[in-house]
Formats: sequence, structure tokens, C-alpha cells
Amino acid sequence: TVAGVGDVIASGVTTIIPDGNRLIAVAAYCIDMALFTIIMGNGFAAFSVITVGIGIPFLIMDGANPIVVGALGLTAGYCGTLLTPMAANFNIMPAALLETKDKYAIIKSQAPMAGVMLLVHIALMYVFAF
Repeated sequence: TVAGVGDVIASGVTTIIPDGNRLIAVAAYCIDMALFTIIMGNGFAAFSVITVGIGIPFLIMDGANPIVVGALGLTAGYCGTLLTPMAANFNIMPAALLETKDKYAIIKSQAPMAGVMLLVHIALMYVFAF
């Protein structure tokens, strides 16, 4: 956040999100939380950056309830945790302990549920935040 990554993300997202389109803003926030979590391997790291870059300017400043945005935003990031090898304790270590032939077997089995959960987060935030 201090490095200004949130500001860079906000300037990039302004070209995608039309003014006042809450559904696209919610989808962008939740999807970016998951994507940044995949990159960082941690939902907490993604939360501060994406909330500063997208959550506050595009959702909270548009009237969204900050409690709902925060709670669902952080857990939307955890959808990305299910999809990243960076979360070694959750994804790579169990594959090693189970001695699976494919070290990404856990991630592959979690991917459909992560996608469904991300869609549910988008729907819940759109309904309950505004």
C-alpha cells in the first residue's frame, strides 16, 4: 500500500469500470482480490492493496457498506488461496504428504469450488453491500 500499488491498480481499473456500474465494480474487486492472492500467495497481502485500489474508490465511495465489502473482500481473496502453489501449506504440502503423482492435484480439485465461491461472493457483495 505504501509503495502505491493500489493507486496504480485504481488508475488501470478506471478504464474498465464505467461510472456507477456497481456490478462490474463488485466483480472487479472480488476477481482482483482472488488474482492478487494467487500472485502473492496470501489473502492478507492482497486485501490492503486491492481495497485501497478498488474497494474504497469504486465501492465504499459509491455507498457500499464497508463492513460487507471488507468481510466478503477478504474471503474472496481466499478463493485465490485455493488456486495458488504459493500457499504451500494448503496446496503443495498435502499433495506431498498424500504422495500424489501430480503435485498440483490438490489445486486442480479445489479449482471448481473456488470458481463457484468467487461467483457467490460477487452475488452476495452486490446484494448486501448496497
